[in-house]
Amino acid sequence: MKILVLASGGDSQGMNRVLYRLAKKFRKNLYVCKYGFKGLINNRIEPASNYNFRACKNEAGVVIKSERSLKFVTDEGFKKGLKNAKKFDFVIAMGGNGTSKGAQRLAENGVKTIFVPATIDNDVQGTDYTLGFHSAVRACCQAVRNVMPSMISLGRSCVFEVMGRLSPKIAENVAKILQADYVVATENDLDFPKIAKILIKNSKQEKSSMVILRENIMPVEKFVDKLKVLSKDANLHYFVVGRIQRGTKPTKVELKKADQIAKQVFKAVKKPKDFSFVFFDQGDCKIK
Repeated sequence: MKILVLASGGDSQGMNRVLYRLAKKFRKNLYVCKYGFKGLINNRIEPASNYNFRACKNEAGVVIKSERSLKFVTDEGFKKGLKNAKKFDFVIAMGGNGTSKGAQRLAENGVKTIFVPATIDNDVQGTDYTLGFHSAVRACCQAVRNVMPSMISLGRSCVFEVMGRLSPKIAENVAKILQADYVVATENDLDFPKIAKILIKNSKQEKSSMVILRENIMPVEKFVDKLKVLSKDANLHYFVVGRIQRGTKPTKVELKKADQIAKQVFKAVKKPKDFSFVFFDQGDCKIK
């Protein structure tokens, strides 16, 4: 039996832990494809034994490399990837919505494919939890907690831009945990007069405001400039949390989830279907 594993799209915490469990279970039967579907097209495949997964099992940053591939969406690119995928009994694909579509297409073309939802955005259709979300939210909260004391001591308010692509979940969770003064998680939340009113009120009371802004709604610089016009005395600054959300070590909860995901993959290999999702309930993923 030959099994291939790849990571596509943005990396997320917990991916390395899954790789460690897979390598421990399947040993010489496991192969890795570097750079996701792009690597599948270019046959960037090698034995998993080339990697020391034990050394990185508790670290962020997927060691087998990950990348998005527009070429895999084309017929020409997909045919090349499919040819290489058919050399294996199973293909395990870790990633988000784009990865799930690519994995499903492989399954529809005769490849036994197992999809593992892994993206910090927690926005994959068909599952309640994706690997990396818990760690990303906690990393965000910690970054804000590290910045706000200085803002408070200097009498400043701050807008924190967090990742999330098109999903509001990171922004909403961070704002709820930290009890932010305002959160812009969707375009519908863009109410500049309302936000300015909050900033002005807090400023008069010598309080610092915390605003959470999800990326891709509008540039944070432009967002802050607009607010400064409406609330001149608020002393407003901004901080981009950015990729610290991906690069921070996975939480203990995340590692536990990764172990559970690996066990689900083992079951899927033992009783294969044409196409498998690994489902998870977010119930016990409490973030503080």
